[in-house]
Amino acid sequence: MVKWGPVVIGFILSIIFPIILESFMPRGASVLGLFLAGFIVGLMAKEGALGGFWNATVAGAFGGIILAMLLSIFGALIGGIFGFFIGLFTGIAVVIVLLLVSMIFMGIGGAIGGFLAGE
Repeated sequence: MVKWGPVVIGFILSIIFPIILESFMPRGASVLGLFLAGFIVGLMAKEGALGGFWNATVAGAFGGIILAMLLSIFGALIGGIFGFFIGLFTGIAVVIVLLLVSMIFMGIGGAIGGFLAGE
């Protein structure tokens, strides 16, 4: 089950950590930032490895879901019904890609964090 408190905090941390780590390590900061954000989500969820994996994956994909909604809205405002559908299909593609990326980086961190804090 998704715990929305850790998911929202993980979403915010997945934005902040790569920005902070960029000044210390120019290469790989985004990967390490996503991993650390997923790890913290897993620790906060306290649902074991699978629960930590799932919550961290949802936190990573949450940004894609928001972006997909914004693409659809702005596409409709700019291009009418055709712009809406273009934004919708682009948003779906963004969500799928971000879901896969967050499963790899944030999900593994969340699984480790959930395993360490789990029940």
